[in-house]
Amino acid sequence: MTDHNDEYQQAYLRERAARMEAEQLLEDKSRVLYALNQELVKNVADLEHQQQLFIQAEKMATLGTLSAGIAHEINNPLAYAMSNIECLKGTRLVIDKLLLLNEQFMTGSITANELKHEVQSLQALHSFAQLRVDIQELTDDSHEGLRRINSIVRNLLNFARPSNNEKQLADMTDSVKNALKLLKNQLSSCQVTTDLNALPLTWCNLATINQVMVNLLINAKQACDVASNKEGHIQVYTGFVDDKITLTVTDNGCGMNEDTKAQVFNPFFTTKPVGTGTGMGMSLVYSMVTDHQGVIEIRSEENQGTQVCCYFPVISN
Repeated sequence: MTDHNDEYQQAYLRERAARMEAEQLLEDKSRVLYALNQELVKNVADLEHQQQLFIQAEKMATLGTLSAGIAHEINNPLAYAMSNIECLKGTRLVIDKLLLLNEQFMTGSITANELKHEVQSLQALHSFAQLRVDIQELTDDSHEGLRRINSIVRNLLNFARPSNNEKQLADMTDSVKNALKLLKNQLSSCQVTTDLNALPLTWCNLATINQVMVNLLINAKQACDVASNKEGHIQVYTGFVDDKITLTVTDNGCGMNEDTKAQVFNPFFTTKPVGTGTGMGMSLVYSMVTDHQGVIEIRSEENQGTQVCCYFPVISN
C-alpha cells in the first residue's frame, strides 16, 4: 500500500513540476509577446509619424511649385486696393473740408451765407455727386480685392497646415473646389472644365482629399505643358456611381507608357527633371486614397493623355 502511495506521490510531484514549468514557460512567452507587441505598436506609430512627415514635405514642395502663381494672384487685387486707397486719400481732403465747414457753422464761426458760399466753391472744384459714386466704387473694389486675398491666403493655410488625420462627415466636393481655387492661377495655361455632381456625405479627412486633388491637378498641368504642340485641357469630374464616390482628373497631355504606369506609385519614382519633383506625390496619393478605403485607377496612353480615377465607399461612421 505504501509503495502504491509513493507512486501516486511521485506522479503528483512530476505533474506539479511539469505544470509549474508550463506555467512559467507560458508566463515567459506572454512577457515576450507583450514586449514584441509594444515594440510593434511603437513601430506602427513611428511609421505613421514618418508618413505624416512625408505628406507635409510633399505639401511644402507643392507650395514651392505654386509660389510664383500665388504671388501673382495676390499681387493683382493688392495693387488695385492700394491704388484705390491712394484715390480715397484725395477724396478725404474734400470730406475733411466739408466737415470743418459744418463744425464752423455749428459753433457760429461762420454764417449761413458764408457756409453756402464755401460749399458752392468746393462744389465747383469737386462734384459731390461724383464723389459719392467714386467713394462707393473705390470702397467696393477694395473690399472685393481684400476678400480675394483673404480667400487665397485661407486656402493656402488650409493646404499647408499639417493634417491631424482626423476624419469627419463631410462632402468631398469641398476639397475639390478648394484645390481648384488654390491652383486657379497655376492652371491658367490650360482649359479647365468641371462637372461637379452632388455627392453623399462620407467619413473623410478633407485636408487629405484636398492634397490628393492638388497633386493630381498639378500632374495633369505638367503633363499638358510637356505636350506643347496642343492646347492643354483638364477635366475634373465628381459623381456618385455604382455606390461609389468618384473623383476623376483627365488631361490630354503627354500620357505614360506601360513601364511608367507600372512604377507610378513607387516611392521616389519620377519622370520629372532633377529638382522639380520629389517622386513621392503619387505614392502619397495612393496611400491617402487607400487610407479612406478607396481605390485609385490610372488609364493612360503615350501622347494621348491620362485619366486618374479615385473611388471611395460611403462611410457613415
